[in-house]
Amino acid sequence: MIIHPIAPVYNADSKILILGSFPSVKSREAKFFYGHPRNRFWKVASVVFGENVPETIEEKKKFLIRNGIALWDVIYSCDIVGSSDSSIKNVVVNDLTIILSQAQIKNIFVNGKKAYSLYNKYIRPRIARDAICLPSTSPANAGWNLEKLIEAWEIIRK
Repeated sequence: MIIHPIAPVYNADSKILILGSFPSVKSREAKFFYGHPRNRFWKVASVVFGENVPETIEEKKKFLIRNGIALWDVIYSCDIVGSSDSSIKNVVVNDLTIILSQAQIKNIFVNGKKAYSLYNKYIRPRIARDAICLPSTSPANAGWNLEKLIEAWEIIRK
């Protein structure tokens, strides 16, 4: 059983919540979201918001807050082999009311199909809010090039 090692990023002005499934090995080592150098999350988000790609954890946190983005994951703890979403078992989900009670979240987005299915199975019944599924920014989602990802992710800015 691995416990999620990264605190959520949000403040009272956060308008959108983006949820992944669970941090990859590289993200757990980096101690921050989307820490794998080939994950395209930071590239996609920075293009969508017309900014430079943030490099450090501090820059990434400031980027999120400045753009009204709350960032966390669906899963609090689970059994997982490496970084493989398909291996996830024994899921315990995060309590999203921590963010939802303190921020003005208008829309909830999930990064990839695994996060979406887990959200719908465990969280949606508790909070009665739909999430919008976006294509995964993971390098494992090779069918989506950067250009297609950016186009699909434009919705988060609206």
